[in-house]
Amino acid sequence: MKILVIGGAGTIGKTIVDHFSKENQVFVAGRSSAEYPVDIADTKSIKALFKKIKKSGKIDAIICAAGEAKWARMKDLSEADYHIGLKSKLMGQVNLVRYAHKCLKRKGSVTLTTGILADDPVYTTTSAAMVNGGVHSFVQAAALEMRKEIRVNVVSSGVVMDAYAKYEKYFPGHPPIPMDKMLMGYRRSVDGRVTGEVIRIYS
Repeated sequence: MKILVIGGAGTIGKTIVDHFSKENQVFVAGRSSAEYPVDIADTKSIKALFKKIKKSGKIDAIICAAGEAKWARMKDLSEADYHIGLKSKLMGQVNLVRYAHKCLKRKGSVTLTTGILADDPVYTTTSAAMVNGGVHSFVQAAALEMRKEIRVNVVSSGVVMDAYAKYEKYFPGHPPIPMDKMLMGYRRSVDGRVTGEVIRIYS
């Protein structure tokens, strides 16, 4: 298969790239990529990436492990702070699905990424929890209309092992998720046949 991984240089993205590169042709995109630069908060950037990828022929799958949101106490968040997550983590991923047909084969798949905050938010995550939940609802609704064209799913994981030292203080009592277990969600979405699924990996 030909697979595009957006955010492939990040903690989760690198694991995804390492796995799927073993038996597939993987294109790694992201804000720091020299060959396939993209900022998912910018619709023009998404369209430009898909146009470039299509020059190599249509691909089989898109995986997004990118997107950001502001973490802070609700009383300290401005409207502009909320718009960071709305524009990047939410609409950035929504737009990937909206324009996926430009480079994706019919019946190809798009796999988005959220996290446990959608179901089990912690302190200072009102913005992040909001956009994660929005992505979940979007995937479930979009799949109803795209079932015969493109499969779309979202992987929602707990705090992964490789990032646990950085985020442990925010998630007291939350068990870290081994990287190979987290990866199973992406395998299920890409290699399987499910669509409209929120693939939760929380323990």
